[in-house]
Amino acid sequence: MSFLFPYRYEKVPVILVGNKVDLESEREVSSNEGRALAEDWGCPFMETSAKSKTMVDELFAEIVRQMNYAAQPDKDDPCCSACNIQ
Repeated sequence: MSFLFPYRYEKVPVILVGNKVDLESEREVSSNEGRALAEDWGCPFMETSAKSKTMVDELFAEIVRQMNYAAQPDKDDPCCSACNIQ
């Protein structure tokens, strides 16, 4: 059985993430370059470090915020007769 999802309502969350911010001396992309690219893409930009746990919790919180925002279709234009958006 396959399901057709209402893709016209789905907005894929995008977050540009620079990792290993703890290795400043080995940086290949500047923060300014990352911010500029994120601005071009229209998405948030964050720098993290899994090793030092810098901004990791904040990144996951932002992912959840983006997912919650993207999952809300227009109440006046439901995707099908089975939808009950309140």
